[in-house]
Amino acid sequence: MTLAQAEMPEGGDDQSPDRVLVARAAAGDRTAFAVLVERHYDFVFRVAFRWCGDRADAEDVAQEVCVRLTRALTNFKGESRFTTWLYALTINAARDLMRREKRAANRAEAWGEHNALFGEMAEDDADEERASAVWRLVGELSDKQRDAVLLVYGEGLSHADASDVMGCAEATVSWHVHEAKKRLRQLAERAGEL
Repeated sequence: MTLAQAEMPEGGDDQSPDRVLVARAAAGDRTAFAVLVERHYDFVFRVAFRWCGDRADAEDVAQEVCVRLTRALTNFKGESRFTTWLYALTINAARDLMRREKRAANRAEAWGEHNALFGEMAEDDADEERASAVWRLVGELSDKQRDAVLLVYGEGLSHADASDVMGCAEATVSWHVHEAKKRLRQLAERAGEL
């Protein structure tokens, strides 16, 4: 049995354990903090990997999120799910790392491995090359457009959930996705890649 399972209250809903643990951890309970980290570390790593595209960078971001979490827990107001709030914390840490290290080329290469933008798996090398080209182009979008595309297509979130993560209206996410698609078409035509 893991530490997280040992701390799970009987009969609680899926969100109440996190909310209880957050309150306890924010008050200085190290065990509650350890349970939160253990429970959500894989989630943080996966999100960080999507943004960074590099395993070592994703591990750095996940560790940075754990450090930031010690200070940021008092900012969690419970207005959204804990994982939604954790998405934003993780994305911000990943952005910070990418800005510091400027690894756009590595990130674009890793994104090329994901075919989720068109909701299809590559059936042959041509499809895989096309998906790689799309993800390279995604790296050229503005931060907001790239975030919207990665949350909706890369992470599979609804526009409503993506709006919670991005801290904007659902219509704004839809607009960013729409504008990103137009921009991707322009970039692809210019590059002759699609």
